[in-house]
Amino acid sequence: MFFIYTLLYAIALVFFLPRELMKRPPGRRMAWLSQKLGRVEKEAHLGPAVSGRGGGAVWVHAVSVGEVLAAAPFIEALEARGVATVISTITETGRRVARGRFPGGRIIYLPFDLPFAFKRAAKGVGARAFVLVETELWPNAIRTMQGQGVPVFIVNGRLSEKSTAGYRRLRFFFRRVLKAVSLICVQDGVYAERAALIGGDEKKILVTGNFKFEMNPKGLPPAWTGRLAGPVIVAGSTHPGEEEFLVGTYKRLRMKFPSLIMVLAPRHPERVPEVESLIRTAGVAYVKSSLAGGQGMLAGIVVVDTVGELFDIYAKADVAIMGGSFSRRGGQNPLEPAYWGKPVLCGPDMSNFSFMGEFLKSGGAVTAEKETLFEIAAGLLADEGRRAEMGAKARRFYLERPGAVKKTIDAMMDVLGGNISR
Repeated sequence: MFFIYTLLYAIALVFFLPRELMKRPPGRRMAWLSQKLGRVEKEAHLGPAVSGRGGGAVWVHAVSVGEVLAAAPFIEALEARGVATVISTITETGRRVARGRFPGGRIIYLPFDLPFAFKRAAKGVGARAFVLVETELWPNAIRTMQGQGVPVFIVNGRLSEKSTAGYRRLRFFFRRVLKAVSLICVQDGVYAERAALIGGDEKKILVTGNFKFEMNPKGLPPAWTGRLAGPVIVAGSTHPGEEEFLVGTYKRLRMKFPSLIMVLAPRHPERVPEVESLIRTAGVAYVKSSLAGGQGMLAGIVVVDTVGELFDIYAKADVAIMGGSFSRRGGQNPLEPAYWGKPVLCGPDMSNFSFMGEFLKSGGAVTAEKETLFEIAAGLLADEGRRAEMGAKARRFYLERPGAVKKTIDAMMDVLGGNISR
């Protein structure tokens, strides 16, 4: 079965490789291709300096921005214990965020899911452990690393209903994949059940909690946020189909709150031109965040066209609106505004977050449909006391659930015998 998977993967790669290569910045294309083939030593400054350390490096894979941010406290805790780390990503945005969060870190692209690429990369990294963050299941990566004597861990694990259904259809295959995993650390009991349903060994599944409750900002909000004069709505990580009605809602709200500002952050920065076009069509003044530094006091809409700043931007919000929750994408991380003690307004689909029912019950968040968003947002903007109360409840919800990072590292140490420090 692994042969068939590898064959199909290789065939697909032939068709998709040219397009994927051209998506990379021109100056990085050859480095990207080299690393995708497993040659990581030169780019990541690895080799003897890392692989020669006592226990080797812990290789942490975080596919994109959300996973990098979620994994940050885990990586920081490893390094505080004297553990060498290597971080891999797939997307360019994830790589940029990883570079910003760990400027002196060893950052690589995840190799293609081909055995020879991972054998070569495991040697170059000097990997002592291979860690997959959240829902990344790469069959050849897992099997090859385990075959090279490198224990494989899944941490901060979560499985949506949709992905669980897909994996279950191939349970006979993924049972063999997960057999090569030493430990599956999941966020809660719901995800533990789903991990077992797709073939995970219940003896290897451990509920350790959610890293997102331990995220911390890496600096101050961008300087331009100091020029936000009026009440501020931050609509974070929006998806196609959401910006148009959010801009329309903003126009209606501004009739009641003339100094209102909306900070609009598309989930994928390459969509900024599309979002700009929507705003121009709506006849609303706007500025891109990368150009806002030279402005006076800001008004209208600020479109965030940079990467890795949204968490810090939420500090300036009066109300935070979660993107992805109005377009049936499962929603984006509501704990980022909760960290800052901000009231959270969500659409009907926050299925990416199993704790959402508890969060709503705590009073730190409220849901709205597209049709009721204006009314609910207007009510919050008009009632400073209610905003403060909701924000305090959101902050309390965030603070009451720490410990996932320590539990996960302790569990890994038990498997590894504590031998991953330098």
